[in-house]
Amino acid sequence: MLNFAEEFLLLALDDEKGYIINMPLMSLEYGLTGAILMDLALMNKIDTDLKNLILVDDSPTGDEIFDNAIDMIRKYPDSKDAKYWVREIGKQFENLKDSLIERLVEKGILKKVEKKILWVFSKRRYPIIDNKEEKEVKTRIRKTILNNDIPDPRDIVLISLIKTCNMIDEIFTSEEKKVVKERIDQIAKMDLIGQAVSNAVNEIQRMVTSAVASVMVRPMP
Repeated sequence: MLNFAEEFLLLALDDEKGYIINMPLMSLEYGLTGAILMDLALMNKIDTDLKNLILVDDSPTGDEIFDNAIDMIRKYPDSKDAKYWVREIGKQFENLKDSLIERLVEKGILKKVEKKILWVFSKRRYPIIDNKEEKEVKTRIRKTILNNDIPDPRDIVLISLIKTCNMIDEIFTSEEKKVVKERIDQIAKMDLIGQAVSNAVNEIQRMVTSAVASVMVRPMP
């Protein structure tokens, strides 16, 4: 079974071109971090409420990414909320996206392709070899939402991240979006970590908007 971060990354990749789809600033980074935290929650490594994210079991998982996240939380003496850790782990994890992509390559889900740009620079892309895994995730999400099924905890997280990162178009048609919007909003509110990702992304967007507005109104010298 793929972990949350791997499933989320597959949904964020353009199947044929192998590039990350356009999404709001820092959405991918915070989305991947939120997915890692949710995996830790389901492993009963952390617990979270509206004010605190608490480490309840610091034993190793055997996965370098999860163990590094646990180590970061363990070293901090005071309790912080989920939004703090979404941002903090996102900052401290170097090349998280690349590490997850390499794992998907090793699992035979993605393939690495070198593309020449202007015949000088080389740019990597990662098209999907067999989209069985991605189809399974999309089918699961569509079924949960369109059939009004009781959502599984895994799907609650992914639906919350998909909403925050403007990835609904990757799963539903324009006509379906009109029908499922309210249902997606309801499910997204069920997950505290997903809400923390949303708050962190919205905070970044407000900062960017404020900075742009400040530049636009600045008087010319």
